This record gives sequence, C-alpha cells and structure tokens, in this order.
Amino acid sequence: MAERENRGRGRNREEQAPEFADRLVAINRVSKTTKGGKNFGFAALVVVGDQKGRVGFGKGKAKEVPEAIRKATEQAKRQMVRVPLRDGRTLHHDIEGRHGAGKVIMRTAPVGTGIIAGGPMRAVFEMLGVQDVVSKSVGSANPYNMIRATIDGLTKSQSPRNVAQRRGKKVAEILNKEAAPAAEAEAPAADA
Repeated sequence: MAERENRGRGRNREEQAPEFADRLVAINRVSKTTKGGKNFGFAALVVVGDQKGRVGFGKGKAKEVPEAIRKATEQAKRQMVRVPLRDGRTLHHDIEGRHGAGKVIMRTAPVGTGIIAGGPMRAVFEMLGVQDVVSKSVGSANPYNMIRATIDGLTKSQSPRNVAQRRGKKVAEILNKEAAPAAEAEAPAADA
C-alpha cells in the first residue's frame, strides 16, 4: 500500500515539472587507460529553461550517457537565472558577456528577425524564450565558455522597471528622459 502511494507521488512530481524544456548542447566522450583496458566516461552539457525568462545550464559526468544528461539537467535546474525580456520576445538593450577567452555580443532586434546565433548561444535563447535577437561570439568557440559568457551577459541585462526602482523614479520618467535627448537631436537637424 505504501509503495503504491510512493509511486503516485513520484508520478505527480514528474507531471508538475514539465514546465522546463531542456536542450542537450554537447556531449563529450573521455577515456582513461588502465592496466585492465580503457574506461569510457561521458560529459554532457545541458541548457534548461521555462521559455518565459528563466534559463540555466549544467554539466554532468557519468559512465553512461543518460545518467550524465540527467545529472546535467538537475544541475541546470538548480542554477537558473531570471532575465527580463522586452515584450516577452527580445532583450531590453545590447549586452556584452565574457567568460575566459569567450566573448559574446547580444543585440536587440525588431519583430520577425528570429534568433541569429550560433549553436550553444541559440540553445540558451530558445530555452529563455527569446524570439528576436542578433548575437555574435568572438573568441573561444568552446561551448562551455560560450554558454557561460552568454549567461554572464544576460545576468547584466536590466529592464526599465529595475532601473526606475533602483533610482527611485517612475518607469515613464526614465523612458521619457531617454527619448527626450533623441528628439532634441532631431529638432536642430530639421531646422537646418
């Protein structure tokens, strides 16, 4: 009887967590040579997100591929970060992220642009729920460094609401102040 209840609980836990999508980015086979032969192991890199502004990555190592993926997925769920998105589809402003020799540049994009990004960065943006972004990886092509640099940049992202709260102002004041200098710059050009 108790076993049936435990089975039911496990199933419910599985049914509650499908809000997260995961993407396997890289899998690496490593071998260790011993006097008994070669021992193979696998390392997996996984990106997990809810496609609504939360994303995380994890890596796992094990003797079997599925076990490595499971470990990586669990670590990714523990290390999730929240990223503010404009209109739920793009970034609020242009960002640079760095990790080691990896540097990534991420730019906002108009509706319909799509995700213009290379392999590991594309996985992060898709799991994050970004629909329009232009990005470029400069430097390291190592997927681990690219993902860490991307996450580094995304954690630096700030929404107008965050800036307004930090400065003790209203969101409209901040957006109007940013739009006002641009309007003033256009006015003299029209007079000339």
